[in-house]
Amino acid sequence: MLNKFPLWKNLLVVVILAIAAVYALPNLYGEDYAVQISASRNATVDMSTLKEVEETLAEQAISPKGVVLEDSQILVRLNSDQEQLQARDALLRALGTDYIVALNLAPATPDWLESLGASPMKLGLDLRGGVHFLMEVDMQEAMRKIQDQQRDTVRSELREERIRYSSVVRDGNDVVVTLRTADDYAAAERFINNRYPGYTVLDNEATQELRLRMTEAKLKETQDYAISQNVTILRNRVNELGVAEPLVQRQGAERIVVQLPGVQDTARAKEILGATATLEFRFVDDENSIRDAEMGRVPFGSELFSNRNGGNALLKQDVILTGDHIINATSGFDENQRPQVSISLDGPGGDKMSLATRDNIGKPMATLFIEFKATGERDENGRTKLERYEEVINIATIQARLGSNFRITGISSQQEAQNLALLLRAGALIAPIQIVEERTLGPSLGKENIALGTQAIAWGFLLVVLFMVIYYKKFGMVANLALTANLVLIIGVMSMIPGATLTLPGMAGIVLTVGMAVDANVLIFERIREEIKDKRSPQQAIHHGYDSAFSTILDANITTLIVAIILFAVGTGPVKGFAITLAIGIITSMFTAIVGTRAVINAVWGGKRIDKLSV
Repeated sequence: MLNKFPLWKNLLVVVILAIAAVYALPNLYGEDYAVQISASRNATVDMSTLKEVEETLAEQAISPKGVVLEDSQILVRLNSDQEQLQARDALLRALGTDYIVALNLAPATPDWLESLGASPMKLGLDLRGGVHFLMEVDMQEAMRKIQDQQRDTVRSELREERIRYSSVVRDGNDVVVTLRTADDYAAAERFINNRYPGYTVLDNEATQELRLRMTEAKLKETQDYAISQNVTILRNRVNELGVAEPLVQRQGAERIVVQLPGVQDTARAKEILGATATLEFRFVDDENSIRDAEMGRVPFGSELFSNRNGGNALLKQDVILTGDHIINATSGFDENQRPQVSISLDGPGGDKMSLATRDNIGKPMATLFIEFKATGERDENGRTKLERYEEVINIATIQARLGSNFRITGISSQQEAQNLALLLRAGALIAPIQIVEERTLGPSLGKENIALGTQAIAWGFLLVVLFMVIYYKKFGMVANLALTANLVLIIGVMSMIPGATLTLPGMAGIVLTVGMAVDANVLIFERIREEIKDKRSPQQAIHHGYDSAFSTILDANITTLIVAIILFAVGTGPVKGFAITLAIGIITSMFTAIVGTRAVINAVWGGKRIDKLSV
């Protein structure tokens, strides 16, 4: 009896290892310090921008490794982190606010590897340096905003159904509808019960009131929606900042983690990520006296706001449109060279604006700017209190029916117009957020973590190699070859998976995998020794050793893999990083320990008759 693999199995092992080696190779070339330049707002990146960048670097006596214009972005590769910061400051001064100048680390991968789609592993914040924000969503304000929208929806739908009401108001998290007659009350009750299944309708026939209250399931769904929308919008804002490989994910019930690798100057990031600016478009109440409103007699259905151009403005309470429908916004100047923001709406938003302005040509419409600012005070839970800041920035007479594209003016500066356009383009947060924790890690600390993690892997690998060679002799050398192949496979697979990020706990997972990888070979080799003691021939010992140990190895690795999957599913940040490398390591170690070592042992000892094994 001889132990031989068919040709296709040997070729499969070779091909898998070759592919892993190719995709692991870019990690040997390291990264260059770089500055990434992209267009913001109404600017463009072209050859003239490239020339200006090169001239600015020459003036600062900076000799870059390379300056490349690709995909409407300029990437400047530099020799050190000092040159990187110097170049960033100089380019910010030269290019102005129409461009995003972001610090970056650019892979130094050769072109031939890039042509194959090979790129180095993505490194987490703890290995690359950058900034970490922990943000908390103001859920109370989120519910207020959602219920305000619900109030307006109920009001407009009752009007469409020709059901007469005295008032539709928000009371806490409830919407209270007061009907005019008993017939209206009965019709509204039927309509609301059919229209809003996620609400409990509390009726009071004596006062002809219907109170819409969210069910527990609907309340949880609404809160989850508020968090998920904020996560999506924060991702959009991070993309506007031009940060490579960001992490934006939910943590717990009301918190969001934002990690920006490579970012060292946090001022711009905090300004954009934490801002909660949005717009509301409302009709001006020109039927009532603003003087009476300023004296405290605000008419029902209207609200008084301060006007940026001086004085106050009395606006209708009904909101024509909110910033949620804005899909694009660009800053620029009007015909009088005053700052303006040109806005594009989505389909539903364009329809709403068209319907609202169709019958109101000649009437004034106001643009209400809303922002939340930290007061410096803290509530009973220790969170910073936020103050709602509202100001009318523009009142214009509707000259014609508006659609999906229009512009707003009355903005005080071009910088404000640019920031407002960026925020509106990225999306308005559904609820205000505040930064409750901020950590900045320098690139030098990331390098130190990489060095320490690499040392841990190297020492672990070396000790395991020595043990296997001393204890299992030539078979131990085969196991060491498999261990090396396993590391190559892990790095190759991590480099191939788009969403995989190597973190410091992930490096700990690799160290753990090194030990687990030889554990399978220890079981196999010990089983082979037992078979030899039972007077089986070397070829029979190899065959039965692998077959007998297979089920034990499979059971042990599957249970560990299940734990890794659970860690990935429920964990966040570092825990996910550890789970990813552990799961990949388990799969690759099973392949190298069972298939890889057997292919080598079969090739060396399995194809001939022998009397003794070096195990």
